[in-house]
Amino acid sequence: MRYGKITKDILLTVATVGIIAIAATSPYFLINIAKGVIKYKGYNRKRDNIDEKSLARSLAGLNKNKIIILKKEGGQFTVKLTEKGKKIVKRIQFYDMKIDDPEKWDGKWRIVIFDIPERKGRYGRDAMRQKLQKMGFYQFQKSVWAYPHPCEKEIQLLCEVLGVNPFVNIITAQEIYNDGGLKKHFGL
Repeated sequence: MRYGKITKDILLTVATVGIIAIAATSPYFLINIAKGVIKYKGYNRKRDNIDEKSLARSLAGLNKNKIIILKKEGGQFTVKLTEKGKKIVKRIQFYDMKIDDPEKWDGKWRIVIFDIPERKGRYGRDAMRQKLQKMGFYQFQKSVWAYPHPCEKEIQLLCEVLGVNPFVNIITAQEIYNDGGLKKHFGL
């Protein structure tokens, strides 16, 4: 993706917060919004090499490309995502997706099964396999993958981005027959 870390962080912050509002009396509203993003993301200006001016430039660029809307409403400037911006945020989340594993295994297996028809093309199937492999899933068969931790949200996002929702199922299983190799693979 062509977006840098600062721009991604701005988009993800606006997506998380919803709308950012700053008093319209300030002639430096972009700088003030940038300060809010720095505070929200917990940046250390020196360690992370981040400054308000670079964030303000990113905001201005995002506004120019109609990814965010900067507008004055009732004595405040607001920043919110456009539909184009929402799609970009989903792609950022997709590319940066990883599963946060809990410290303790709950003893359940998550099995992802998919049967993506030919009309959806080879791309959907291949992209699904590649992403599951990258996220650490274990491949039982060409379209059957297992994982030991909750991953439903990540799989739903993956399906949404790839447009394959109707062709994917997630099964939560208490046990899998002869799962010694699977447990060994995941270090359980």
